[in-house]
Amino acid sequence: MFEIGASLKEARLRQGLDFSALEAGTKIRGKYLQALEEEHFDVLPGETYIKGFLRTYAEYLGLDGQLYVDEFNSRYVAPDEMQTIRARRTAQARSHRRVQGGVLIAALVGITVVTALVIVAWTSGSAKDQPVAGVTSNTTKKQTHHAQRASVPRITLLAARTSVVLIAVHKGGPMGPILIENKELLPGHQIRFRWRKLWINTGNPQNLRVIVNGKSVTYPGGKPQAFVVTAQGIFASA
Repeated sequence: MFEIGASLKEARLRQGLDFSALEAGTKIRGKYLQALEEEHFDVLPGETYIKGFLRTYAEYLGLDGQLYVDEFNSRYVAPDEMQTIRARRTAQARSHRRVQGGVLIAALVGITVVTALVIVAWTSGSAKDQPVAGVTSNTTKKQTHHAQRASVPRITLLAARTSVVLIAVHKGGPMGPILIENKELLPGHQIRFRWRKLWINTGNPQNLRVIVNGKSVTYPGGKPQAFVVTAQGIFASA
């Protein structure tokens, strides 16, 4: 165990930095940085932001950001809350495995049906002269596959190099399946998706860059915290 605030302050003073310079470098308000050093965590907007600010501030000073987050969790996050977080992650993992299992079974059934149709067509005559219902040529399959992939955009979420970005991502809309729940996207890091429509919520949209099919897209009418991304661009969430 170590003193979170005292070690941050010691590192800052050792490097001769003041809060105005740190605010410009970390994009975190000076009063929040001072609150971290004094361990006045009630001043900050929420637990998720505390962890993000701790990580960013510590790494800016050349320290191990994860070590400070772990120390905060061990001292200030209630044990029952940690159990709830772990239980939710376990349930999500199990649900994901069940979905994968269902998809695999459906694929195997589809392969079996197509194979049976091909065998029937082969034994009853020439495959060229007698097309089999439900069986398409390789060329048709490739064309269909390319058309489907072309309609599904490549979406990249990129955090600014100077700030942590907190994001939540759902498929389709705010009530759709959860892809990411309250993840801290570190400065300069990115996450890629390939989906027709994503619903995104972020606490600091000014530090999040959205790229669709390799092209950066802009927010409509300012910087909304919740918005939808498709192949056509960004739209405000209803």
